[in-house]
Amino acid sequence: MKRIGFIAMSGVRAHNAELTRLGLTLPGFVERNKIIASLPSLGLLTLAGLTPDQFEVSYHEIADLKTLPELPVAFDLVALSTFTAQFYEACEVADYYRARGIPVVMGGITVSSLREQAKAHCTSVVIGEGELLWPELLADFARGALKPFYQTTKEFDLAQAPMPRFDLLDPAKYNRLTVQTSRGCPHRCEFCASSILLTPRYKVKPVAKVIAEIRAIKRIWDRPFIEFADDNSFVRREHYKKLLRELAREKVRWFTEADVRVAEDDDLLGLIRDSGCQQILIGLESPRRTSLYGVELKNNWKLRQQDYYREAIAKIQSYGITVNGCFILGLDGDTRDVFDDVLAFVRDAALYEVQVTFMTAFPGTPLYARLKAEGRLLRDRAWELCTLFDINFQPKNMSVAQLQSGFLGLVKQLYSAGETRTRRANFKRMLRTSPNFGRSARREKTLLAA
Repeated sequence: MKRIGFIAMSGVRAHNAELTRLGLTLPGFVERNKIIASLPSLGLLTLAGLTPDQFEVSYHEIADLKTLPELPVAFDLVALSTFTAQFYEACEVADYYRARGIPVVMGGITVSSLREQAKAHCTSVVIGEGELLWPELLADFARGALKPFYQTTKEFDLAQAPMPRFDLLDPAKYNRLTVQTSRGCPHRCEFCASSILLTPRYKVKPVAKVIAEIRAIKRIWDRPFIEFADDNSFVRREHYKKLLRELAREKVRWFTEADVRVAEDDDLLGLIRDSGCQQILIGLESPRRTSLYGVELKNNWKLRQQDYYREAIAKIQSYGITVNGCFILGLDGDTRDVFDDVLAFVRDAALYEVQVTFMTAFPGTPLYARLKAEGRLLRDRAWELCTLFDINFQPKNMSVAQLQSGFLGLVKQLYSAGETRTRRANFKRMLRTSPNFGRSARREKTLLAA
């Protein structure tokens, strides 16, 4: 029986020594980064779910394998997935296995954007949505005729999504597991390096498939915490209302990402609350209108929503759902005042949680192409700096040193013990008088009747 080793390049960390040091005393700063780094690769687990029983499969985190005297070689085929920041390390791993005569397949968002560079280190590159190409690749592998590239013009239907092999995981190693309920995003942000690079349109997974995946996770983990691996949940509201009614029966806690439009629908918010949502992460990007201009490639949607930000945050949090507001520092409209502006907004909007990152030029994004054309990349192909906590470009209205120092000062304030306590206390105080907190009899009846 042929053995396939699925290896995830886990353990992303910032190169910035000062931010790393701050992370030791300001855990709120690195909390989200650590969570992302500790998540299993849903893409690899999905491909494992597509693999016929004639193959023996295993799943590994590179961080675990590096604790061994040497990387294991008991594979007939290795499949690698990587974050951008670990692309070069992934290439080294691929070189290691190819040098021992083991074919290596690389794929995912980063590799799809860096296909030629990746191909110099691996046997085959999977470009785009892997579910469409994996069966063909396995058939070629079985007959010893792997192609250098696998690509298709077809689009994958999430109604055909396989069950990820969650059973390959040790849940004790993770603080949450991921389930994808949608793919893509209607907003075309210049900097986005997520699934919009794989699919041209927003699409959702059938409710029954999502619930089946959650139940599969519950078979290996009694009280799981689920992260929806979506770029933007709730875009199709009626679909998500059906999903949330079913999700409420599963008694799980979960987290997702969305945009401020979720605050427009009270029934949706009630269902989100009643189905176990703990937090929604929202990419606010900036409190400044000048900085939001041009963030999206099409219609400046976030700029037009900016006046609604505070109201939306208040509405969502009134349902007992915390909001993690995300801000990007170094946008072209940013000046040295932006750091004070972010701090003032976080305080005024009473955000429960906040995430700040540097604007980052990821491969394959319109932002990378623009900054390269403008000669503003600090170093071309510096993929190791794509951590969101390192600077890889020249800001427009300040120096690199000013962006760095301003960011550090903001981090020290945002994640200080006093600021964190105040945010938590404000949220708890608001809930005491919120009419939207707690499960209403009407919604309870709706859930049971659905």
